[in-house]
Amino acid sequence: MNGFLGDSPLRVLVKLVVLSFLVGLVMSAFGWTPGDIYRSLVLAVERVWYMGFAAIDNLVGYFLLGAAIVVPLFLLIRLANYRR
Repeated sequence: MNGFLGDSPLRVLVKLVVLSFLVGLVMSAFGWTPGDIYRSLVLAVERVWYMGFAAIDNLVGYFLLGAAIVVPLFLLIRLANYRR
């Protein structure tokens, strides 16, 4: 049992109780409920799903935009170091 839990069951239980209390305290301070968090995750997944290939297109665009700067700089640095 210790191998699965990573520690003795009593210590794991105490850690879980303390962590649960702290997370509950923070969630209460922000006014969050488990339902709010669940709905936010569902909405995020739905947005990504409905964006479909537009999300992939945005990622490719960001990659190409970054590569337009990074690759020439890399080549210039390599050439400058090659001459030494």
